[in-house]
Amino acid sequence: MQYVGYYNGEIGDLREMKIPMLDRAVYFGDGCYDATTFANNHIFAAEDHLNRFYNSCKLLEIPFDMSREELREALQQCIDKNEIDHGMLYWQCSRGTGFRQHNFLPEDVKPNLMIYTVPCELLPMDSTMRLISMEDTRFLHCNIKTLNLIPSVIAYQRCIEQGCQETVFHRSGRVTECAHSNILMLKDGVLCTPPRDNLILPGITLKHLLELAKENGIPVKEEPFTMEELKEADEIIVSSSGGLCIQAIELDGQPVGGKDSKNLKILQDAYTKKYKEDVQLEL
Repeated sequence: MQYVGYYNGEIGDLREMKIPMLDRAVYFGDGCYDATTFANNHIFAAEDHLNRFYNSCKLLEIPFDMSREELREALQQCIDKNEIDHGMLYWQCSRGTGFRQHNFLPEDVKPNLMIYTVPCELLPMDSTMRLISMEDTRFLHCNIKTLNLIPSVIAYQRCIEQGCQETVFHRSGRVTECAHSNILMLKDGVLCTPPRDNLILPGITLKHLLELAKENGIPVKEEPFTMEELKEADEIIVSSSGGLCIQAIELDGQPVGGKDSKNLKILQDAYTKKYKEDVQLEL
């Protein structure tokens, strides 16, 4: 059983697990999710991801009543049953199972919990990315990690078609985030990020980078910035669970960054150390 799936307490081979057709995740995308990596059979930043997951459930008014301890145990159970010791851990909660109707389900209908693990390698810190940009036409609840990701899927497809690795969203020029990553920039020795409001997902990796910057004497600033300002950044950083602190070298076909390798390396080294300590790998 190399890849493990879980649905409401049942665990099995991911390729054989099934969910009901009437799960509201199927026809409404009515649910939320979270994901992180695991290594050495340890979940990376588990508490941070659980905090965000429970907050997403609350914001969507999904009555997910499984305790943190029970959920943590289910997640670990899936990891332990793997034949691999590192990869990606994904879990989602839908509002429940019932006939299609737009109003919420009756109170006695329980939410559905799905978990699975798949192979995943972290992007090496010396990787680089080429980016494109697109107008952000998504809804105004980007801070909730919902299952409604079609705009991000389309945006990511566009960048792949152009031989790039991510798409930078902007709203009338104001930078928000990427298709499935957060974006930061180093400018004049300061680590800058768009404010963590309803227009971006509050990334756990983003949170860690801001903490690590402060710990290493790099000032941080959470304020809106424009696409033009991003293009003039000393360094552009893309962050996600699968690529913790990755340098971007091109945006819309033009070279960017490459002017603050010192602070970039400080952040990359600090995050590498944090990751290894958290999953109990040898430094």
